[in-house]
Amino acid sequence: MSARLSSTKARAALGTSARVSVELLLVFVMVAVALWMLGRMWSVVWPLVVGLLLTTLTWPLARLLRRHGWPPALAASAVTVLFLLVAAGVVALIAVPVASQSGELSEGVVQGIQQVREWAAVPPLNIGDDQITGAFDAAVERIQDSAGSMVTAVVTGVGTVVNGVVTAVLALFLMFFFLKDGPRFLPWLTRQLPGSLATHVPVVAARGWNTLGAFVRSQAFVGLIDAVFIGIGLWILGVPLVLPLAVLTFVSAFVPIVGALFAGLVAVLIALVSNGPTDALIVLAIIVVVQQLEGNVFQPMIQGRGLGLHAAVILLAVTLGGSLAGIVGSLLAVPVAALIAVVWAYLREHLSDSEPEPAAEPEPEPGRDPETGAAHPGAAAVAS
Repeated sequence: MSARLSSTKARAALGTSARVSVELLLVFVMVAVALWMLGRMWSVVWPLVVGLLLTTLTWPLARLLRRHGWPPALAASAVTVLFLLVAAGVVALIAVPVASQSGELSEGVVQGIQQVREWAAVPPLNIGDDQITGAFDAAVERIQDSAGSMVTAVVTGVGTVVNGVVTAVLALFLMFFFLKDGPRFLPWLTRQLPGSLATHVPVVAARGWNTLGAFVRSQAFVGLIDAVFIGIGLWILGVPLVLPLAVLTFVSAFVPIVGALFAGLVAVLIALVSNGPTDALIVLAIIVVVQQLEGNVFQPMIQGRGLGLHAAVILLAVTLGGSLAGIVGSLLAVPVAALIAVVWAYLREHLSDSEPEPAAEPEPEPGRDPETGAAHPGAAAVAS
């Protein structure tokens, strides 16, 4: 005889489901409102995010200088100037060789176009000069017809460049202030928050900072792997501009998906116009193999070990971020996922049945500043 359903338990289950559904709906509404406010403030939030990422990259050097007795302002200034010099050097490594070999490259482009025309004129394509000329005339006519939209696109592009310059300048200033006053932030935050928030929020912020540092370092290491392997392949094939292409590959690695595609396209085009289609196909194969190894092996392993995320979570986060916010979403997807994991792990620690044991704080050395590790000015006099 089959058991009958209990009406009391059924009503309780429906009531629990309804309550949970309402609570989840409220959470989704809160998240939607937060994302809307974030979008409205994006012109301020984006420089702040870039400044934080740059600070995680340059903070180890600033911390080293502060521990050796440098004043915070001087250490931050020195690191900021050094960062600008390195950025200018990277631009010079790309621009100077390209300018010196621009004549050779332009001749190679013309020869490459002529080779493509000759290749297209024979079977199986059988595209004659008349067809190419007709297609060219049609393209010119179409460009003339869309002159208005092109002007709009140019204006939009100029506005994007200006916004990028403003963002870069703001990010550099924010990086300087973060390097100078960053260690004061958590004590200040502790004083501003009431009750238990003064304990929990600074701990989560410190863990989040360590997570961002792990992300930037791992991304730089992955970009270095790409640059070394692709640069070795280009050097073996005798492709010109090996060093600029390697530097471009390293820099482009910080922009997932699109950066790798752009750097690979540039390398293939230079190989085509300088060495011919055979070497260009070999370069394309090298780039595809390296990118596949980087995307499916190196990056998930390195970032997963540094961020505490599974490789599948990283791949899904990048895919979701790219579909929601394009290049910016792909760039920020992994650190955002890691920060969410940090918050969730902290909540699990404090919502579990057994309370975690508090970690013992390291005792500062006598006569040393607990913030910078530098000796106090009066330490020698006190010791004596």
